Amino acid sequence: MDRDGLDELITVLISEGYRVIGPTVRDSAIVLDTLDSGDQLPTGWGVDTAPGLYRLRRRTDSAVFGHSAGPQSWKQYLHPSRQQLWSQSTDGTFHAPPTEPARYAFLGVRACDLAAIGILQTVLSAGGKAATNLFEGLFVIAANCTEPGGVCFCASMNTGPEAKTGYDLCLTERIDNDGHRFVTGVGTTEGSRILTLVRGRQATDEETTEAAGAVADAAHHMGRQMPDVDLRGMLRDARDADVWADVASRCLTCGNCTMVCPTCFCTTTEDVSDLAGDNVERWQHWSSCFDLDYSQLHGGAVRVSGESRYRQWISHKLGTWHDQFGSSGCVGCGRCIDWCPVGIDITAEAARLTGALTVEPDSDTGCHS
Repeated sequence: MDRDGLDELITVLISEGYRVIGPTVRDSAIVLDTLDSGDQLPTGWGVDTAPGLYRLRRRTDSAVFGHSAGPQSWKQYLHPSRQQLWSQSTDGTFHAPPTEPARYAFLGVRACDLAAIGILQTVLSAGGKAATNLFEGLFVIAANCTEPGGVCFCASMNTGPEAKTGYDLCLTERIDNDGHRFVTGVGTTEGSRILTLVRGRQATDEETTEAAGAVADAAHHMGRQMPDVDLRGMLRDARDADVWADVASRCLTCGNCTMVCPTCFCTTTEDVSDLAGDNVERWQHWSSCFDLDYSQLHGGAVRVSGESRYRQWISHKLGTWHDQFGSSGCVGCGRCIDWCPVGIDITAEAARLTGALTVEPDSDTGCHS
């Protein structure tokens, strides 16, 4: 497809009844939102990322996927930050929330986020038929990564930069003297059907090989990497390491890392009533293991110190997640590094725990602009 073909793909998906969600520029960041046309895509925008730093920058070309992960993930549509569970009026009438999910088409899903969607599906599948229907009705257009960001480490988590499974269509964006095009792979029957409705041509062997080479080359340009060790065993053995006290002295326990993480799924509930007392509702909303009250049991919090809460988060993410769900809970997107106000780097902390990093991390990190 050429650039006009991408715009046409969005139009086709909308005409097929999908709500198209994709990247756009808002509030000095590349965020996810409903797309009505290709004009809303972040054409010509890139990002600079580092621990505690995320900034937009203008590119020298018109790439629409020339950026790494932004502050939002697709989790917000699959596991909303706030949703009503039920309501009841004073006459005893019980009201269940609508169960018909939106018919989403996700455009521009990176390989790391594609892995995160698969992890979320495993985690949330216990939520019943409504959660299952949401994933089953999802149309995913992946975007292979050819320019990793400064905090990306998906290659060391075996989740990227190439999207391998879980997509309907997969795009690799290329811009050169021959023009602006998207080498497109098909992953499902529905993807094949949609692609036939969009103008395009058969890719040449040279174009396919060149696109695959660009994606493979991206694996060697990651800004970070996770230590190649048994992380589960390392975290278990390092439970009493001095590193935890050191990281706790820097950690604000703000929970930013869990909010931007594409796989963190912890929630809590609250009951609210209207002023007249005629109706009561129960709502579920995101929570965090960094919240002091999250471990509240029998009148007291189990994890009182920041040290114990950080240890709980990283130990679950990289270790005990395997025992619960059969995989790591980390996909290497780097969002937790980007959006930590003090620039704590999960890969650096893991390396320190393994003894691979002997130099203390620089505490003079950047801040969000």
